[in-house]
Amino acid sequence: MVFTPLPMRHRYEPLTASAAELDRHSGIWPVMLTPFRDNLEIDWRSLERLVDWYIENGVHGLFANCQSSEMFFLSDKESVELTRFIVDYADGRVPVVASGHTGNTFAHQVEQLHAIGETGVDSVILISNRLATADQSDEMALEWLQRLTEAVPEPMTMGVYECPYPYKRLLSDAAVEWCAKSGRYTFVKDTCCNIDTIRRRLKLIEGSKLHLLNANAQTLLDTLKAGGHGYSGVMANFHPALYVWLVENWRNAPEKAETLSEILTLAALTEYLDYPVNAKDYHKQIGTFESRICRSRPIGSYDALHFPTTVAQMQSLAARCKDLIGLS
Repeated sequence: MVFTPLPMRHRYEPLTASAAELDRHSGIWPVMLTPFRDNLEIDWRSLERLVDWYIENGVHGLFANCQSSEMFFLSDKESVELTRFIVDYADGRVPVVASGHTGNTFAHQVEQLHAIGETGVDSVILISNRLATADQSDEMALEWLQRLTEAVPEPMTMGVYECPYPYKRLLSDAAVEWCAKSGRYTFVKDTCCNIDTIRRRLKLIEGSKLHLLNANAQTLLDTLKAGGHGYSGVMANFHPALYVWLVENWRNAPEKAETLSEILTLAALTEYLDYPVNAKDYHKQIGTFESRICRSRPIGSYDALHFPTTVAQMQSLAARCKDLIGLS
């Protein structure tokens, strides 16, 4: 992958967001799984059940075609078909954002973003590590981001996801501030996992339409207290209703929120037990999926290392948490 410097373009004046804009991209936004059949084709019936499951659990929006969706293992055609299917099936019940921004060249990235934008998503999400290679500067990444922004036609709004694959590039303060001031950005999926950085970012985006959704359960409650807008992480594929309760009730039930946060923090370590195999295994158990098959990783080690038992115990604890907060 080769990135070359591009000239700086527009510098935007700050735009103040309305209350409606601030509410629209807040809350719990699961990073969606993609169900596959045993032949590795997308399982559309299981995908319908998954969308219904998310919505029945009270989520506020859906992040489609992301790393959890195995977007780096989808063709461009599949990427667009997947996104359009989710937008159409959700049918306005919740807003949908999507990425599919996996290309290496500028021209390919522009083509991908245009195609995703035409599916009817609420915002098109850029992948931060597609803005520059690991050895290139934050300044180059910002230049690339500005050019991509200019290449996506208004009124389509945009977002950025600090995806850890194939490497993690955190946004610079200058990039966060530019996105906030541009008026084009609604959504940043924050994976810095550092509450001091998050607090600084929240100051930079204050009053704009840009929302910070934390992907990290360990810092989520502190993020909400600092003015953050919600959660967009992998654990919403296991017990989204608990995260919904936390973001909606942490102010009026602080003691329960603290206890729940501690439990969610420990439960989130399950992410390291062969995700997304573990999430797909769970959805097969509850009848959402017909298969655990992934394109991104083999499933054999999941059983060999006895991970299903750990996930089952985590979900048993999650069920007890519902009793604690009155969701049962």
